[in-house]
Amino acid sequence: MVNEKVNGAAYGAKLDFERAMSYGDYLDLDALLSAQHLRTTNHNEMLFVVIHHVMELWLKLVLHELNAARERIINDDLMPSFKMTARVTRILEQMTNAWTVLSTLTPSEYLQFRETLGNASGFQSYQYRLLEFMMGNKNAVLIKPHQHRAEIYEILERELHTPSLYDEALRLLARRGIELPNEVIERDWSKAYCAHPAVERAWLEVYREPEAHWDLYELAEELIDLEDLFRQWRFRHVTTVERIIGFKQGTGGTAGVPYLKKVLDVVLFPELWKIRTAL
Repeated sequence: MVNEKVNGAAYGAKLDFERAMSYGDYLDLDALLSAQHLRTTNHNEMLFVVIHHVMELWLKLVLHELNAARERIINDDLMPSFKMTARVTRILEQMTNAWTVLSTLTPSEYLQFRETLGNASGFQSYQYRLLEFMMGNKNAVLIKPHQHRAEIYEILERELHTPSLYDEALRLLARRGIELPNEVIERDWSKAYCAHPAVERAWLEVYREPEAHWDLYELAEELIDLEDLFRQWRFRHVTTVERIIGFKQGTGGTAGVPYLKKVLDVVLFPELWKIRTAL
């Protein structure tokens, strides 16, 4: 009798959505859940597609947060930026765990539908490329796969010529009175950042007197957290790819695992790592 009353009342939940917005309406779930267009009848292809959709959704949120964090740094409003970058590190943890789910796909299972990808590859993810550019790893050649999509190409071109998150952090140091040369704070933003001894000295000043530069000190640690989790995500990507396809060439034409391992050597915020030895 008690269960009947509880079930009948539906815990007070609204049941009629003829003229009201439902959960599915708000999230546009019809569009989201119908986006998985499988090209085979293979059971495992759904896993492959869903994981990559999830990654792209997380990347969308990462870009949303880091764009906002960069604006806050530009405006010398650091406290909100810390919340945004901390959120991104938590997102990167989830993205790293997603590779663990994909790694349940065996080589034999993947080979049953791999050829249907053609030349499609995560290498062509424009959101990932935007993230790399935003983090400072610029390379103009890497926007060429998007020339056939003018609107996407324009977004990438604009980000290529925009100061990265780290560039804006360094420009903030200079505005705060920490000496940095013009070649660091007014450079060609379309080029990948290269370590500079003056930047190492600047961060050493911050770390040696954290009480005098507390918010800059915290900014540096937020950036370290960000690169740390980004490295972990990329490393887990490499091991997952090696586990599934070994050293085969990637579908997008790259060398596959050797290419991904080379990417692991990229250091985005070099001075923040070097000063740990110098301190």
